[in-house]
Amino acid sequence: MEFKDYYKIMGVQREATQDEIKRAYRKLARKYHPDVSKEQDAEVRFKELGEAYEVLKDPEKRVAYDQLGSDWKAGQEFRPSPDWDAGFEFSGGGFTGSDASAFSDFFETLFGQGGGPAEYRRSGFRARGEDHHAKILIDLEDAFHGATRTITLHSAELDEQGHARSRERTLNVRIPKGVKQGQHIRLAGQGTPGTGAGSAGDLYLEIEFKPHSRYRVEGRDLYLDLPLAPWEAALGAKVKVPTPQGVVDLTIPPGSVAGSKLRLKGRGIPDDPSGDFYAMLQVALPAADTSEAKALYQKMEQQLAFNPRASLGV
Repeated sequence: MEFKDYYKIMGVQREATQDEIKRAYRKLARKYHPDVSKEQDAEVRFKELGEAYEVLKDPEKRVAYDQLGSDWKAGQEFRPSPDWDAGFEFSGGGFTGSDASAFSDFFETLFGQGGGPAEYRRSGFRARGEDHHAKILIDLEDAFHGATRTITLHSAELDEQGHARSRERTLNVRIPKGVKQGQHIRLAGQGTPGTGAGSAGDLYLEIEFKPHSRYRVEGRDLYLDLPLAPWEAALGAKVKVPTPQGVVDLTIPPGSVAGSKLRLKGRGIPDDPSGDFYAMLQVALPAADTSEAKALYQKMEQQLAFNPRASLGV
């Protein structure tokens, strides 16, 4: 993808404070808004400006952009959450010169001239920190027994001068028994620190299971492809089946066919009620790799009146 220098688009240095970035955005938004600008490329410039500001105004996204350049979006998943200035961006139509003046006055009244983080605290201003969202990969077995996992996060914070910097932190996360794919675990106060006396945001971890060598997960139900010998499927049998809770005996009805499924109630992911476990029947054919095996297959061909394509009319 084409690299876009967001700092150049905003007309600020890479060391610019968050307050300097906001002031630059307000100034350029008034200049290039299509409703008021006389510039020929106003619409294009305004869209580029909005894209740049969307990243640089957010310390998390800005640190990711600084580290990854044009591929910043691949670094982590960002989910917008309400913050105290989100409602005052130049994002809609009908913008006029009087709107620009009111916008500027509003921010000057709220923050004061050049108000950075230190000024926010001295003025008594407070704002709750943003919530963070991330995914955590766990083993399927963790959902059956519970576990504690250690995760390392890279988050952004502002220093006293309003510069964004990256900070690494390690958390021990308790995985509760019965957790399912897509469920969120909330860690209170582990999001972005608040401004002034404002409380910190929360961290939401979305559960995702690592691919399993045996089982497939659908909601709280588990699926296992269960191979059967031809005689087990035809005559019926009692076979051993592995489950995350241990090996169980499963009765195979006579005349079972490939594609059928047998249910073990309550053997899925624990809950109230728990999910179920499904054995998806498959018929595995022995290899005809010896003279005896070939002779047996030939005898079956001669003695069994079996046409597997009868349903196709051929």
